[in-house]
Amino acid sequence: MGASSSGPIRIGTRGSKLAVAQTTMVAEDLARLTGRPYEIVKVTTHGDVNRASLSTLGGQGVFATELREALQQGEVDVAVHSLKDLPTAPAPGLRLAAHPPREDPRDALCARDDLKFEELPRGAKVGTGSPRRRAQLRSFRPDLELHDIRGNVDTRLAFVSDGELDAVLLATAGLSRVGRTEAISERLPLEDFPTAPGQGALAVEVRDDWHDADDAFLELDDAATRAAVDAERAVLNGLDAGCQAPVGVFGRVDGGALSVLARVYGQDAVAEARGEIAVGLATVPRESDARARGEIAREDYAPARLALELVESLFAQGAADFIGA
Repeated sequence: MGASSSGPIRIGTRGSKLAVAQTTMVAEDLARLTGRPYEIVKVTTHGDVNRASLSTLGGQGVFATELREALQQGEVDVAVHSLKDLPTAPAPGLRLAAHPPREDPRDALCARDDLKFEELPRGAKVGTGSPRRRAQLRSFRPDLELHDIRGNVDTRLAFVSDGELDAVLLATAGLSRVGRTEAISERLPLEDFPTAPGQGALAVEVRDDWHDADDAFLELDDAATRAAVDAERAVLNGLDAGCQAPVGVFGRVDGGALSVLARVYGQDAVAEARGEIAVGLATVPRESDARARGEIAREDYAPARLALELVESLFAQGAADFIGA
């Protein structure tokens, strides 16, 4: 049973400080647009309780499965996800209703003594739980000593402040949302460090049959963000790679053109593809109108066409071997 159209909107989220902060941002916008109160419902996910390395967990859905189940079972009306953690395949009976405007998608170096990346001493200890980030760090600084870390933002930053590590890599968007940007010593350029597909973006997910806030979702949804992240996720989907694969993809809409840079990292090689295509933002289909995967796969959808070209180029350069390694 869903909540009544006049009662509070129940919004599901992971319980981390970051997840609650970004969900509260969406909740306050929904309350403003609908005139209804909201209730934040914290849901514990597999990724929250299993402290194993994300690379061993596989990444696909470890921070989303339980949230989606709560949504399907009517325990919540809306779920807010970090888009980079959300599988590219849609869940039965659910739709992505909105992507609010994207935060800064860049990776952030948080280093002792405010050191920049090139200033890190030889053999510096750097922490990250991301195979992509590890591959990128190796490609630029093979001398670094990389450490696999887990934990929330404060836990990861403590590795540096306590002197255990010289630096950690985190998402700029997450640091911004929890008010910790003072810890950033450098924001890494996207040309060198393309990010995880969807990084910095949020996904607002609802049941197919729940329409209490559709007008509000139209207001929340940002067409430029949607076109960019649809292309990024279509690249990931086309590669048949999980969200923990060593894949960096970044899309940007500028002057009516969508440009995308994609890289797949191997042990000693990198496959790269980049392209640009015109995109009419006024006609970009909303995932809530036609279901995520079916819409993204449409041949006449510009982000999908560009993604297909990039995937073909990446495969031609051996990307399948990198992903399977």
